[in-house]
Amino acid sequence: MKRKIVALMAVFLMMTSSLYVFADDDKEEKKKDFIVPDSVVKIGKENTYTNPTQDLPYLQPSELADELIQSTDIRIENPDLIKILNESTMNSSKLAIGFRASIYLGEWPLSYQSEGTEVNWEYQKVNTNYIDNRGGKDSKKLSYIQEQQKKVNGGLSAKIPNSDAVKKMMMIKATEHTNLPLSFETVIGQGTRKNNEYNVAAKQVGYLNSFVPAANEKGKVTYGEVYLTVKGGKRKLEIKNVTQQGIGAWIPVQDHLSFSFIAAKQPK
Repeated sequence: MKRKIVALMAVFLMMTSSLYVFADDDKEEKKKDFIVPDSVVKIGKENTYTNPTQDLPYLQPSELADELIQSTDIRIENPDLIKILNESTMNSSKLAIGFRASIYLGEWPLSYQSEGTEVNWEYQKVNTNYIDNRGGKDSKKLSYIQEQQKKVNGGLSAKIPNSDAVKKMMMIKATEHTNLPLSFETVIGQGTRKNNEYNVAAKQVGYLNSFVPAANEKGKVTYGEVYLTVKGGKRKLEIKNVTQQGIGAWIPVQDHLSFSFIAAKQPK
């Protein structure tokens, strides 16, 4: 009997360990989806326009804020709401037994649940460099130089209440999934150049197209009416009229360009 139990435990452990291996493989596959292609390069140092660094609004809840967040089963991730709770104070000496209060804090986007993140490495074309070598006898070098300043904007796929807070939460999730510097606005300055050379053979026309990549984030936002209640000396949050809304967003990758080189016998 003991031998049978030991054998069953061994089989269970083998099955469990294999599950962990498969889980690790899945994680590796997810990471591989966002490996930056060789055609994508950083231009932060070369960019003649200085893009402001996007500081993601991670906020550590205060002791009171954490107590209130933990008092409800509805997940709260909105950094703007957490900031308000962090700035709030409640004197416990005033929370007498028998004292009751319900304070309406408004309707808020409480959290964002990601359902998928993808990257379009050629989201928007911002520049084309060109050499016509049809009359030449030797090859010529073509490299990137930004002809005009270009601004690339991202945005939400639909109008949604309290969109600024939703954009913050979506950018946090997309950045965690891609590990890329994301921003809803990025600028490529005129005169930005990179020492990447492409050969344009004799009797050919060469085109070097430059694109700003962007992450496409999709998911659901949870909304709810938030009340701060005090009853019998206990303080907590009550969330009423909870709803969900699907939303998507394009979020450009800051200070990165994707290059595509084309050579042809005739102009395109």
